[in-house]
Amino acid sequence: MTAGAPVVPSAASRTPRRGGGTGGLWWLVLPALAFFVTFGVVPLLGVFGLSFASWNGIGAITFGGLDAWRTVLADPGLLHSIFVTFEIMVISWAVQTPASILLGTFLAGFQRYRGVLAVLYVLPLLLSSAALAVTWKALLDPNFGLGAGLGIPLLSQNWLGEGGLAVAVVIFIVSWQFVPFHALIYQGGVRQIPRSLYEAAEIDGAGRVRQFFSITLPQLKYTIITSSTLMVVGSLTFFDLIFVLTAGGPGDATRVLAVEMYQTGFLGNQMGPASAIAVIIVLSGLVIAQLLRRLGGRDASASQLEGM
Repeated sequence: MTAGAPVVPSAASRTPRRGGGTGGLWWLVLPALAFFVTFGVVPLLGVFGLSFASWNGIGAITFGGLDAWRTVLADPGLLHSIFVTFEIMVISWAVQTPASILLGTFLAGFQRYRGVLAVLYVLPLLLSSAALAVTWKALLDPNFGLGAGLGIPLLSQNWLGEGGLAVAVVIFIVSWQFVPFHALIYQGGVRQIPRSLYEAAEIDGAGRVRQFFSITLPQLKYTIITSSTLMVVGSLTFFDLIFVLTAGGPGDATRVLAVEMYQTGFLGNQMGPASAIAVIIVLSGLVIAQLLRRLGGRDASASQLEGM
């Protein structure tokens, strides 16, 4: 071999390993897999099995067949809880998504003041939902709250005592708390869009609004699907905020599936029907997540720049 000659790899070294060269690293997934099975799959299977049992939470567990499911499906309150759950889900998605996209697009700029605002906007996300519920409940009190203190009649309404207003308050607080989280997702998505697309649009004479609808939104397709999946599936598990704020009231105006499950299991001592409701929540989340992935076309986890 002459000095300075390039080293040509042998045929054996050029042959790729089976599994793309990572077949020997499969054991790296074992800790995460064990954690998921222990705290995800096993409890889920336990709840599914408990939905076919009769148990008051204290005594012996006995097999009840389909009795729990018959009780749940025959309860007219279940349909109402499903309606309230999806009402809050759809409206909060319709409120949070545009606000998150606009806020995330604004924060995607690299100006220093936008970084400061991003820190301030994320503060509601750092607070406990139960603590937020206590705070907002005090602020919205018609006798001693913010409206009474400032002498503003519009703010002195019985916000949590009327069904429609209570639902609106829940949607507002949920959106106020979680818009910063989704705005951070969109901020990262916008920063991945190549600057060259906007420069070409500027050369063609497109303004900021045209660039937003012709470049930013189409390039955020997969980001919107990811954010929407987290948003709507997460809304199925709203409990602490609603329970502390309204306890499902007034009446049953804000009695979502999670609150229905809690009241059936821990207040009514019917763990079988409560487990059946939990299974309904899980199945609903799986179905919605799959539907949203279908909207993404081939793969909702693919790069949003794919095909450029």
